Amino acid sequence: MMQNKQSIALISNVFQFVMLTFSFRYFFFALILFLVEVFIALYVHDGLVRPYVGDYLVVMLIYCAVRTFIKISPVKLAIGVLLFSYVIEVLQFFSIVDRLGLSNNKLAKTVIGYGFEWIDLLAYTLGIVTVLILERGNRINSSIVAKV
Repeated sequence: MMQNKQSIALISNVFQFVMLTFSFRYFFFALILFLVEVFIALYVHDGLVRPYVGDYLVVMLIYCAVRTFIKISPVKLAIGVLLFSYVIEVLQFFSIVDRLGLSNNKLAKTVIGYGFEWIDLLAYTLGIVTVLILERGNRINSSIVAKV
């Protein structure tokens, strides 16, 4: 019985940090970024936009999607999204798509990715840096408006 109370207390403490919400603004940004990503995946077949701009934008998409439903510190979320992206890239190094038996699945290859590249880590990082710069600008603009 004591262990159940401790488990419930632990879960309660975890959820104190996760404030559920709905942000139309972040939903709108996530939707636009998702549509851009789909367009890139379906219609852009070059050596710059599809591999690198897509990676740059996907971290912004993930960030906005999470911010749509969870109120969390921008820095904490940005770090979490960046680490998640790095993990996916490392899994690509270990050919995760092949190991999962999905090498013939075009959707899996597109969503998970199929090959490790160091420059992808740079694209993810630049995407998150951009998010943090935009969030900082948004915070400064909000505080200016609040003072007026």
